[in-house]
This record gives sequence, C-alpha cells and structure tokens, in this order.
Amino acid sequence: MYVQSFCPVMLHQVQLSKSLTSHQSYGPMSFSSLGLTEPIIRAVDEKGYVTPTPIQLKAIPAVLSGKDVMACAQTGTGKTASFTLPLLQRLAGSFQVKPNHIRVLILTPTRELAVQVAESVAIYGKHLSLKSAVVYGGVKINPQMMKLRGGVDVLVATPGRLLDLFNKNAVKFLQVETLVLDEADRMLDLGFIDDIRKILALLPKKRQNLLFSATFSRDIRKLTDALLKNPVQIEVSPRNSAAKSVKQWVYEVDKNRKPALLSHLVLNNGWEQALVFTRTKNGADRLVKKLVGDGISAAAIHGDKSQAVRTRTLADFKANSIRVLVATDIAARGIDISELPHVINFDLPKVAENYIHRIGRTGRAGLLGEAISLVSADEVKLLSGIETLIRQLLVRKVETGFIPTHNVPLTRLLKSRPKKPKKPKQKQDEARKTAGEQKSGGNKGRRGGKSQDTENQKGAKRGRGKQRRDSAAVSAKNRLSAKSNRGASKKDNRGVKS
Repeated sequence: MYVQSFCPVMLHQVQLSKSLTSHQSYGPMSFSSLGLTEPIIRAVDEKGYVTPTPIQLKAIPAVLSGKDVMACAQTGTGKTASFTLPLLQRLAGSFQVKPNHIRVLILTPTRELAVQVAESVAIYGKHLSLKSAVVYGGVKINPQMMKLRGGVDVLVATPGRLLDLFNKNAVKFLQVETLVLDEADRMLDLGFIDDIRKILALLPKKRQNLLFSATFSRDIRKLTDALLKNPVQIEVSPRNSAAKSVKQWVYEVDKNRKPALLSHLVLNNGWEQALVFTRTKNGADRLVKKLVGDGISAAAIHGDKSQAVRTRTLADFKANSIRVLVATDIAARGIDISELPHVINFDLPKVAENYIHRIGRTGRAGLLGEAISLVSADEVKLLSGIETLIRQLLVRKVETGFIPTHNVPLTRLLKSRPKKPKKPKQKQDEARKTAGEQKSGGNKGRRGGKSQDTENQKGAKRGRGKQRRDSAAVSAKNRLSAKSNRGASKKDNRGVKS
C-alpha cells in the first residue's frame, strides 16, 4: 500500500530525471529548453541569468505541468524563480481576474521575504499583462485594500494580514488556481499553523499546491500529507545541510567578551559587510550601541522596528552605507544580498534548523561565503544540536587575546534514538492476561465465575481449619482432666498424714 501511494511521484521523478539527463548530455541547459515563453525568457536574460540552477531545472517543468510540488533546497539556490517563472507563464493569456479576486496566492512568514518575492514577480513578469501586489502587517491597511479592489493575478502575503483583508471583504479566493507556501518551515516555527489552516479552509478545493522550504521537519511532513496530492518531490541537496560554498567555523569565547571579539574581528579583518544574528531584540540594540561606540557603522532590524525603518536600514546595508547589520531570526528572512561575504552567529539559535537559514544568507548562487559562530560554554547543547543536524563537527578556533576562562566542552555527533513502536491495544491486553495467568499458576478463574480447583482449595482449607479446632479442644480437655486428678491426689495425701 505504501509503495502504491507513492508510485505516481516516483514515476514522475524518474521520467523527469531521464529528461534532464538527456538534455545535459548535449551540454548545459538553458531557460528556453524548460518550455518557458519568449516574454519570460527575455526578462530572465535582462536579469543576467543564463543557466538554470538545479532546483529550477527540476521544479519549473513540474510546476508547468500543473502538479503539486514539494521542494527542498538550500536558501540562495533560486527557489523563488523556480516557482514564479512557471506560474507567470501559466497565468499569461488566460481569463481576466475579477474585482477583489486573486489567482495565485503566495504565503511567506515575514514582511521582508514577502517584499523580496513580490519584487521577483514584478521583474520576471514585466513583459506580461499581469497584475501583482504584496500585503503584510505593520503598515496601514487601506492602501492595500485599494490595490486589491480591481483584482490581482498574483498576491504575495503574510498570513495575518491576509486574514485581516478577508475579514474586511477586501480579498476573495474563489478564483485561486495555485497556492504557494514559501519558507513553510519558518511559518510553522513562528506559530502560523492556525492561520494557515484558516486560509486553507477558505480556498477552492481544486487547486495546485506548491511547498518550498530549506528544511523539512516532521511538522512539515504532516502538513504536506494533508495539503499535497501525489506531489512531485524535489530534493536537490542533502536535507538540513548548508551550501558547500559556505566555510563554517566556531570561535570559543566567554559570554561577556563576545561584543569585544566581534569588534576585533570586524576591524582586524577589514570586514566591510557582515550580517550578525542575535537571539533577542534587546540584545541586538545593545550590540549595535557597542559597535557604534567602537567606531563601526551598524544598525539593527527586528520586530520592534517599523516597516519603514526596516526597509530603509536594509537598503543602506545593501548599498554598503552600513558595515554591520544586526538582526533577529524573524527579521532576517527575506534578506537577499547576492554577494554577502560574512554571516556571524553572535548567539546560537535555540532551534537548530534556524542555523541553516542564517548561514544561507551567504554563499548564495554558488559564491563563496563565511559563517562564523561565537560560542560560549553555556551554549554547548545548542552547538551539539546544530552539529548533529548538519552531520558535521564544526572547526573550533580561539582568537589571540580572547582565550576563554570557561572552555566549551567537546561535542560529538548524536544519533537520534528511534522510538519503539507501541503495541496494539488488543495485543497489550492479551499479553497482560497471559502474564497474570502464568503468575497465578493458571488457576485464576475469570471474573464473575468459580473454577472447580478454587472450590477444592477452599474446601481443603476449611477441613484443615476444623481439624486444628478439634485438636485444640481435645488438648484443652486433657489438660483440665490432668489438673483435676492432681488436685484429688493432694487431698488424699493430706488425709493419710492426719
């Protein structure tokens, strides 16, 4: 049964891989060989892209075919283009969208990622007569309602703001043909699962579903089982792994010396552009204050910053006006800088999968990058979890002048212990019954009934009890008789003496 349910997927994957192999034997494939039309090819050429990435080679034909897709690829490998290009082509030349309706819905976990995806849709579809829009929280809702009034072909949205717009009757889902969940793992991490379920209940049942993610957890698997129908499964790299072009290592350092070490590394190594991750918003603000005090231009983006400030700060960082950008995990999604050289984990993430997303900001599109983590002794469990996830021990270094007082304990790759399968309830009851019978010697009768052996045992006990009582009565009588005889004998002796 298991094999039969996945046969269509496996067959499609085999056919797809054969097709790709036949093309590759004649040389590198181009975007035109994937079946994309001239307006889209022209937009791709103007963007400067020549050869499709591995995820694009596999995903574009699958999306064009109208099948559901579940794709896993590292951040920075061209995931966005792998679904926007074929979706734009499917929308082109078909019926017109109605007022307040949408045809393609792309859900993202953060505002920054929503903006990035919307920019890609606009760039790749600039030679097509299609309308697109992006909606997210943190800004006024009225301008977004005005954009949706005439209807849009492609809507990129965060879940919360989309539901707000639906509740105001600003958006309708009757014409939705395709749903895309981008960075689906992060949406679950941020607690959007309830919003996603509400949105799924509002969409037409007959639609194409696409799920793209950098990591695949058990929760993602559960979601795909309920959402996707015979999906084409695409995995172009080992699951939960970092890009090979990213060099990773760890600096051991005491916790209170991390800010000083970061300033030292930036100044001594001449880093002109570095993205630094902290665990908390307050920690990001404190670190920026320290860096600025050391003469390093720095700024922070996190959830407490307004959208206008976050957008301006990110633009300054991309333009090299800011040397160090300090960010939290939530705000960093959607930061797409093609040649970002350094990513620094000032604090290790509590969720190991977030490490993959963090360092995925560098080494994009095959370029070289560096991912450096500042680790103190109290973070050893977090370090071990990351190393187990990526299946490698990270190289450790100690910077001169920052030798830690408390060394980080050595780690090893842990193997997750598989859970023992539970026995069916009926078998458990039978096992307990058998064990009980063995313990009682097989003479224990069923509840509500009496066995012959039990009656015999009770009768034997009653007989032995009566024998003991009779024996005790005889003994008492004998003792009384003996006593009376001794008394009479004494009286006789006293009579003789007188």
